[in-house]
Amino acid sequence: MQKQEIDRDTVQGLDVLRKRIAQCEIPSSCLDQSLNIATWNIREFGKAERSDRSLRYIAEIIASFDLVAVVELASDLDDLKRVLALLGPYWDAIFSDYLTDAGGNSERIGFVFDKRAVKPTGLVGQAEAPRKKVGEEYVSEIDWWRPPYMAGFRAGKFDFVLLAAHIRWGAGEVSRVTELKLLADWVASRLKSRGLGDHDVIVVGDFNIPSTESPLYAAITAEGLQMPAALLGEHGSNLAKNKRYDQILHLPKYARSFTNHGGVLDFYAGDHRALYPEQAEMTKTKFTYELSDHLPLWCQLDIDIEDEELEHGVGLAAARVRAHPQSLPRTTNPNEDQFLPRGRTARG
Repeated sequence: MQKQEIDRDTVQGLDVLRKRIAQCEIPSSCLDQSLNIATWNIREFGKAERSDRSLRYIAEIIASFDLVAVVELASDLDDLKRVLALLGPYWDAIFSDYLTDAGGNSERIGFVFDKRAVKPTGLVGQAEAPRKKVGEEYVSEIDWWRPPYMAGFRAGKFDFVLLAAHIRWGAGEVSRVTELKLLADWVASRLKSRGLGDHDVIVVGDFNIPSTESPLYAAITAEGLQMPAALLGEHGSNLAKNKRYDQILHLPKYARSFTNHGGVLDFYAGDHRALYPEQAEMTKTKFTYELSDHLPLWCQLDIDIEDEELEHGVGLAAARVRAHPQSLPRTTNPNEDQFLPRGRTARG
């Protein structure tokens, strides 16, 4: 992070925050070997100006990772720009447009990333719901209030697509099922058509799912999306850590894409006052508008895929042999072992 002069209270608060981050035991990532990703709903980020201290805290939290999907990013990007300035020249961001109606809530989705660890591949876009022709127009029967946003990234030799969504809160849990099922179907359809290329797809964001026992979780996982093993168990992403609102889900091409490291970064730790020691009047609600009412959910990816690429290549070759044995090079003697190189005999 960029070094700038800061006041004594902020120094004290940063010391508390860094101790809380250390307690989360997030392993360091290693260039071309591992990558730390996170998804974080930063409450109404940019809608109302935050204090310099709060932005410094946000930058400190983001700097714990290599790539962060940010949900509830407002149309005004000034606070994001200030955070990027604090992070320094190696950091960058890409972000979606926004819808101005009540459903869209003028929200963007963004990806903030360390360019030394991960780079965009060029794919950027929003998921669009299936359409049918009605008269002269093509229209969707159902759609997301806020379109999911995706981008392709490369870390080392590992290519993947990160798709982030902020599912509606709506009138109740039942109203979220349609959006979640639509998202699961969209991912399955794109993978089947190879529309996203031959890449891993990681689906993240605030899905407003209270628990993995909820019908909402069943809806998003109906087409095969699954949670990394490291995130199974108690990893609530609200401040009380008892709701599974935020998710990281995957359909990995490589079996070892996810390590056994993951969890939530608990910057709150049951008490916000230690981060703002001189602001005794700050309520918990006010605190959530300075930092957030969500905790970042994170996991570590294994991007050192050379061994598995070799295994994958051997497996594909064996499958081709079984399917098309006649396509293999033949030896000069049809009675000889057909798996020997051309011109060699079984007896040497």
